[in-house]
Amino acid sequence: MSMKVYKIGAERLSLSVIEQIINTQQVISLADTAMERIEKCRTYLDKKLLDNEAAIYGINTGFGYLQNVKIADENLTQLQHNLLLSHACGTGQEVPKTVVKIMLLLKIQSLSYGHSAVALTTVQRLVDFYNHAVLPVIYTQGSLGASGDLAPLAHLALPLIGEGEVWYNGKKISASSLYPQFNWEPLKLQSKEGLALINGTQFMSAYGVFCLLKAQKLSAWADVVAAISIDAFDCRIDPFLALSHVIRPHQGQMATAAAIKNWLEGSELINRQDKQTQDPYSFRCVPQVHGASKDSINYIQSVFETEINSVTDNPNVFPDEDLIISAGNFHGQPLALTLDFLCMALAELGSISERRTFQLISGTRGLPPFLVKNAGLNSGLMITQYTAASIASENKQLCTPASVDSIVSSNGQEDHVSMGANAATKCFRVCENLERILAIELLTASQALELRLPEKSSVKIEKLVSEYRKVVTFNETDRILATDIKLSVAFMQKAQLPN
Repeated sequence: MSMKVYKIGAERLSLSVIEQIINTQQVISLADTAMERIEKCRTYLDKKLLDNEAAIYGINTGFGYLQNVKIADENLTQLQHNLLLSHACGTGQEVPKTVVKIMLLLKIQSLSYGHSAVALTTVQRLVDFYNHAVLPVIYTQGSLGASGDLAPLAHLALPLIGEGEVWYNGKKISASSLYPQFNWEPLKLQSKEGLALINGTQFMSAYGVFCLLKAQKLSAWADVVAAISIDAFDCRIDPFLALSHVIRPHQGQMATAAAIKNWLEGSELINRQDKQTQDPYSFRCVPQVHGASKDSINYIQSVFETEINSVTDNPNVFPDEDLIISAGNFHGQPLALTLDFLCMALAELGSISERRTFQLISGTRGLPPFLVKNAGLNSGLMITQYTAASIASENKQLCTPASVDSIVSSNGQEDHVSMGANAATKCFRVCENLERILAIELLTASQALELRLPEKSSVKIEKLVSEYRKVVTFNETDRILATDIKLSVAFMQKAQLPN
């Protein structure tokens, strides 16, 4: 049976398409129209250089502050080679392999539009890297998010010329030792190619795509876990009735209320009589808080889906118009602002989750203190709330915006930068933190729900908690809770929520 191939450059990429490509390990190739555009642009530039002695930025000149240094024709290949070497100065932790794979995909997509003047062989080699899971070693620190993600993208491109390191078959090896395995030769980059490879926003974009895909899943989990907590805390159904939401019709708010009501449908607990007249905000205002985050995620997704279908290197080459334009599409400001926004949207889901955990262990509404029998001898889930509070606090600190910072670089030539790369890496941390906070609430809410027996929640919730109990058992007496939290995270990552 032949494997389905996704044709890069034939259509716009969306987050859902990227998720499918990644999750199904789909092979990619360049669409015929993309190959035609790439070759047309490269041919145009080659002819332009033959017919024109003028300096063209980044093609026959130095870079940044060195823009006025003209480079002789015989040194243009060396210029591009040197560019990759000199700009590969990343440091810090390694970028996760999934993010690197998305970077490759997005770089190929951007080059497929035929405005970057790269050779077809160069783009094809990137396709080969992707299809053979050859993942360049890239580091998280080094990009200012303007002039593109120079340092990370230089590390992404280094293996094209036989330099740097890659992950292949579970091992980190030198790019030079990889090449004999495929009978490849290192590429000799032509004019403009190195600059096209390292200019661009694919580091920020890849992190954003990863975080958005995770954010969508965590947003759904936040609703589910909140629904369990609402029933376990003996809350009212009133705040989730549609009437209150149609008179304040934010889409996310209405969707959240409907989701919570759906999860609680048929619950014995939610239909109990003689409840208190109101519940704390962390329960009662779930539609408003979760809904605002949903709307934010949807807006941020629209920004990133524009970005990943764009040309973001410099200069831009327009063969039909006979123009080479040096502009600023590499500037990451749209991404920096929205990545900071995503940090806040996700941190708020974690903040309200931690408050629900706090309420559940408080020893009120008929639940024992810290949700354990024989409290005192046992501390129960007391310290899980400490952990959630610590992580929620860290998320608040990570919400300090990166996008409002700028440090002048390149001797003043690059005098306003986005710092979008820092926004991207801290957003990744917020995503990971939110997952842990929700896992702690799931642990806590499931414990509280079981203490309500023989009264039960809805069929849907009881089924989910039953599956959860196969992984994390009821807490009878004190035990190592770090293990429970780890298993709770793993359960959330693997479980399939109903649509």
